[in-house]
Amino acid sequence: MAKRDYYEILGIDKNADQAEIKKAYRKLAIKYHPDKNKDDKAAEDKFKEASEAYEVLSDPEKKQRYDQYGHAGVENMFSNGGFSWNDFTHTSEFSDIFGDGFNSIFDIFFGRGSREGSGGRSRVHRGEDLQITMPLTLKEIAKGAEKTLKVTIKDSCEACDGTGSEDKKMNTCSQCRGSGQVRQMQRSIFGNMTTVVTCPSCRGEGKTISKKCPKCSGQGRVNIKKSVTVQIPAGVSEGQYIRLSGKGNRGLRGGPYGYLIIIIHEKEDDLFQRDGSHLILEYPISFSQAALGCKILVPTLTGKVKMTIPPGTQYGKEFRIANQGLPVVNSSSKGHLYVKVRVVTPTKLSSKEKELLEQLAEFDEARQLKPGKSFLNKLKEFFAV
Repeated sequence: MAKRDYYEILGIDKNADQAEIKKAYRKLAIKYHPDKNKDDKAAEDKFKEASEAYEVLSDPEKKQRYDQYGHAGVENMFSNGGFSWNDFTHTSEFSDIFGDGFNSIFDIFFGRGSREGSGGRSRVHRGEDLQITMPLTLKEIAKGAEKTLKVTIKDSCEACDGTGSEDKKMNTCSQCRGSGQVRQMQRSIFGNMTTVVTCPSCRGEGKTISKKCPKCSGQGRVNIKKSVTVQIPAGVSEGQYIRLSGKGNRGLRGGPYGYLIIIIHEKEDDLFQRDGSHLILEYPISFSQAALGCKILVPTLTGKVKMTIPPGTQYGKEFRIANQGLPVVNSSSKGHLYVKVRVVTPTKLSSKEKELLEQLAEFDEARQLKPGKSFLNKLKEFFAV
């Protein structure tokens, strides 16, 4: 079954601003929230569908790619090629979107927190994202490529099983009782006010360790080298990126992995210039070839093709060779190759060549080549200033 359009899911126009997108998501999320629709699988599916649409449309870059390429343009931005709750980046907005009464379901979805003590949530530290620049040739971009990278990441410490504790034991924080949060009383002109803040003893984790692991200094992670294989789709361009879920650093003391972000760098090509999915090639020909016409062999990214230069071809004339450009990302379409003729003036002449050109000059004088009227008018305007 085909996926529904994100704008249709949220019931908004493509020109909706961020405030409208957030308002539409809040309305649907509250309506289909699993806490309000217990044991209703259809409501849970609609809730996740609306969250996926919000994740894409609230992010300017994801939204731009979706507007240009549809669902195919954002699939590789999600883990395993499809949206999961690990891809949802708006947990910090929950209180703003839903209010304090709609948090428990997200603890379940994301595996965050506990319901110990006063019902607070312990904090899980997601690992840092890593960025790597990947240089690609035009030929690799034209075909797509599979690359294996060597990366150094922070991963679980084997000595302590990622706990950060030398004896591999973690204790419930005595100050917050495992909730990761504590209440603070503050006096103001309006009276006493109670606020909930991150527990200073455990930094929101809800757990403490008695003795830090000497190998990882209590972080639960160490530097290791890993091999990562990445598939580069055909047609990518400079500055685009591929985000690999779960390939970045491991979070502190067993927290989830961050992303590995592969940023595309396009190597300069010796022959071709790129214009979107099109390629431009400057091809040198002689006076005689331009005047008499000829057949030439034009290089492409996949081989050579024959092309006819008609008699009387002028300097700068462009010829199009269809479908010899670059593929459009996630599409069957391809750009074209534009061959721009450059008539080359010889700098060194043999006596025979000079003699022949002098004979040709006699014919040029007979033609009385002159600037056009528009050229003369431009000259008059220039000197009139």
